Amino acid sequence: MKRHSLLRVLEMSKTYWKIILACVLCVVAVNAADLYKPLVMKTVIDDFLVAGKPEHGLYSIPAMGVLYMLLIAASSVLTVVQVNVMTYASQNIIANLRRTVFSHIQRMPLSLLDRYSSGRLITRATNDVEELSTMFTDVLIDLFKDVFLLIGIVVIMVDIDPQLSLIGFTVIPFIVLITNIIKKKMKANFVVIKRLTGQINGFFAENISGMKLVQIFNMQQEKQGEFQELNDKYYKASLTRLTLNSALRPAVEIFNSLAIALLVWYGMGRIMNQTLDIGVLYAFTNYIKQFFAPINDLAEKYNTIQSAAVSADRIFELLDQADSLEDYDSGRHVGRLQGEIEFRHVWFAYNEGEWVLKDVSFQIKKGQTAAFVGATGSGKTTIINLISRFYKIQKGEIRIDGININDINLKDLRRNISVVLQDVFLFSGSIRENITLNSDISDEVVENALKLSCADAFIRELPHKMDEIVTERGSTFSAGQRQLLAFARTIAHDPSIFVLDEATANIDTKTEKLIQKSIENISADRTTLIIAHRLSTIRNADMIFLIRKGRIVESGNHETLMELGGYYAQLNAV
Repeated sequence: MKRHSLLRVLEMSKTYWKIILACVLCVVAVNAADLYKPLVMKTVIDDFLVAGKPEHGLYSIPAMGVLYMLLIAASSVLTVVQVNVMTYASQNIIANLRRTVFSHIQRMPLSLLDRYSSGRLITRATNDVEELSTMFTDVLIDLFKDVFLLIGIVVIMVDIDPQLSLIGFTVIPFIVLITNIIKKKMKANFVVIKRLTGQINGFFAENISGMKLVQIFNMQQEKQGEFQELNDKYYKASLTRLTLNSALRPAVEIFNSLAIALLVWYGMGRIMNQTLDIGVLYAFTNYIKQFFAPINDLAEKYNTIQSAAVSADRIFELLDQADSLEDYDSGRHVGRLQGEIEFRHVWFAYNEGEWVLKDVSFQIKKGQTAAFVGATGSGKTTIINLISRFYKIQKGEIRIDGININDINLKDLRRNISVVLQDVFLFSGSIRENITLNSDISDEVVENALKLSCADAFIRELPHKMDEIVTERGSTFSAGQRQLLAFARTIAHDPSIFVLDEATANIDTKTEKLIQKSIENISADRTTLIIAHRLSTIRNADMIFLIRKGRIVESGNHETLMELGGYYAQLNAV
């Protein structure tokens, strides 16, 4: 049976049990002080003010006053200690959870990431984790405090006067009924709010990334309309949440007032009959106020509890997919691969039954340059993704150096493969950091990589050279400059297999010549795979594979394929 997500979060706090125990002891002491204060006042009223008993030593009004003040002071100090200690523990717990979520996302295969939008993942790593932080700091200990206080009040009231206790507690069933009705509606509402939060985060992330395109095509109004629709849904859901939350507290207040009125009505009758002391009635009215204060508190915090419960469900929905995560530790360890690649009757589909590759077989020898040509959607990029083991094939076998890639340690496999995409991704930081990726690579190696990639020319013109700051996604560099930096990154990491995916699609002729020179430098002594629309960039490839609808229909070098007079020759004639 699946454990409740909030209980699983609480299990994460076991490491800090000593700290939590200290908080619990503080809570017990605070509650004991709060429970004893009405008894002190009862003694003052009944013994000294009504009965007129003689005062002596600690049994006196001044002594009771000092005791009362000490109880208040002790309660305040212990509350501050408890809050600070619990905040320390909770922040450590949440930091560990946030680290776990981030690590989990990093290990998710692309096949799983495809099912999640960036907004949903961002929401789980930020908003949802923060909701749990709020629960720890604002709710957890207070919840224990409230429950302990309620139990203490019931025990004391029943011990003093069972009949009067029953009168005070007659309203409790009605409170339970109303609370259950409202909480069901609140939970459903929170699910909607969390879903909409993820959609809004995703919308923001997508539109910020594509803002240039939005402005180029004057799509501001259309995107504003789409956002307004999402925002209106969130607005309505938030109003529903506020309405439900605001209805709970007044309902508890009404029953609180009703309980006090019943106590006063019944108690005054007994006082008139001399079967009840005034101090007892005073103590009971105070205890009832104390009794309903935690209920009011719980009503207010129920909002947080429900939000945290939904957030916990969403977080563990993600974390429970551990079986699907990439395993970076198992598999056969290999050093530097030679780079011989072989596909044996490979079938692959992103979605079941929708084959992208159909019975694909080919062999690329060590050190060869192979090019893949075909229309968009033919399966070229899929082949690259499969070699890097971003996806698992349904049929067939992929071998590198005669070893099934499923048997190779994933870290070792990807350490031997470097992919340069059409849309180069650069991290925020310096040029040096983007080339080394914080690996232990010397400046000498970096400088040589920049030279071989032909990136050194434009870097020399930068004010800070290799320490030049790269803004988000490298937006201040041209597409060609980003490509050259990606080549430098590849050379610095020295892979045995180099993959070039449409890298020359969107650059000018001058930059293309630099890139071609860079490709020649990178391709030396390593297996190179090229996907290109510009056939001029692959004329010198050792092998060219023409792909149509997931199948290899032609293969050979440029001269062989031109003599064949097939589809490749037709493409070159265009």
